Amino acid sequence: MSFEKFCFHPEIMAGIRALSYDDPTPIQEQGIPPVLEGKDVMGLAQTGTGKTAAFGLPILQRLRQGERQKVRALVLAPTRELAEQIHEAIRTLGKKTRVTSMTLYGGVNIRPQIQLLKKGVQLVVACPGRLLDHITQGTIRLSNLEVLVLDEADQMFDMGFLPDIRRILRHLPRKRQTLLFGATMPAEIRGLAREILVDPVTIQVGEIAPAATVFHAAYPVQQHLKTPLLLKILRQTPTGSVLVFTRTKNRAKRLGEQLSKAGFQATSLQGDLPQNRRREAMKGFRDGSYRILAATDIAARGIDICRVSHVINFDVPDTAETYLHRIGRTGRASRQGDAFTLVAPEDEGMMRSIEQLLRKPLERRTLADFDYGVPGRVWGGSSRIASTAGNPPCPRTPKYVFFGARKKNHRQRNPFSRLSRH
Repeated sequence: MSFEKFCFHPEIMAGIRALSYDDPTPIQEQGIPPVLEGKDVMGLAQTGTGKTAAFGLPILQRLRQGERQKVRALVLAPTRELAEQIHEAIRTLGKKTRVTSMTLYGGVNIRPQIQLLKKGVQLVVACPGRLLDHITQGTIRLSNLEVLVLDEADQMFDMGFLPDIRRILRHLPRKRQTLLFGATMPAEIRGLAREILVDPVTIQVGEIAPAATVFHAAYPVQQHLKTPLLLKILRQTPTGSVLVFTRTKNRAKRLGEQLSKAGFQATSLQGDLPQNRRREAMKGFRDGSYRILAATDIAARGIDICRVSHVINFDVPDTAETYLHRIGRTGRASRQGDAFTLVAPEDEGMMRSIEQLLRKPLERRTLADFDYGVPGRVWGGSSRIASTAGNPPCPRTPKYVFFGARKKNHRQRNPFSRLSRH
C-alpha cells in the first residue's frame, strides 16, 4: 500500500515525498483512514513506528480548509523535546500548505508565544503545564478546537500530568475528534480513554517488545565502580552516538561533566537545564558535535536519531517498560544497536522483571582488565560506601557535641547530626 491510496491533497503529498516516505507503516496504514473519517482513535504502538504522521497527515488535510486564524487542532506531549519533534515533523509534512502552527512549553519567555497566538495559528503542539498558563491568562482560545491529540499518553501519566490534562479538558469543546496514542496503556489511561473517546477505533500494532536488531548485555558491578566501568567500556567499544541514561537530574549533569573531563565529546540533558541549553544539547547530539549524551528519562522518548549505536543504562530504570522505551532509541530503521546495563547488586530484582518482559535472560559480561575489587570509601563512622559517580562524601560529623564546659556524663546530642550525615 502506498500513501497515494489515502487521496491526500497534492500539497501534502509533496511533503510526504520530501521526507522520502515510501510505504506507510502499520500504525499509519491502520490509523490514517479512521482519522480521516473523523473518528476517535486509541492507538497502541511503540515509539518510532510513525505515530506522528498517522495523526499529523489527516490533521493537515483537515486544516487546509476553513478558519486560518483560530486554534483548530491541539497536540499534547509530555516533554519539550517531543513537542519540538512533533511540530517539526508536521511542519515539514505541511511545508507546501498554508497551515500555521507553533509550540507551547515552559522554560522559555511566554511573551513571544502570546504574540504568535494573537496573530493566529491553526495547530498548537503543547506541554500541559505551559498550556494551562495560557488558559489561565486568557491568551489562548480553544473554543474552535476540532481535533485533540494526546501523544505518549502513558508517559504523561508517568510524569504526573493526568490532573493537568483533566483541567485542560474542561476548557475544550465537547464536540471534537479525540486521538489518544501511547506505547503502553496502563489502567489509568484506559480509564481516561473511556471518559473522553466516543466509540473509538482501537488500533494495536505489534507487541510491546524491543526491536530484534538490538543486542542486550548486563554488566554486574558495585555501585561505587559504575563510573570507572562506564569509562572503560566507552574506551574499549567502537561506538557511534551513545545515550547514557541515569535515574536523577543531578547524576545526569554530573556524569556529563565527568565524561567531558575524561576526554569524550559529551554533554547532558535533564529537566533543570534552561531551554536554550536543552536545545543546544539536542542539536549537538544530532549533528555529532557531542558523541555521548547523559540524560534522564526525558530522552527515553522523543529522540529520533538513527545513528544512536549504543544505549547504556548507567542506572537500571524503575520499571521494565521504561527499559523498553530507553533501548528503543537504538536499533532504529533496521540498524543494529546495543543496549548495555550496569547492574548493582540491589538492581537484580528489577533485572529479573526486565528479563521476564524480554522473555530471555540478558548476557552477563565482565571486563578482564577491570579491577572489580576496588573498595569504596568509608566515612562518618559507618560502613556506607561513597559512590565515585555520586556526590563526594559528607565531612564526618560527630555523633555528640558538647556545650559549655566538657563534663563527664553531661553530653548533649547534636540535633542536626542525623541531617548532616544524610
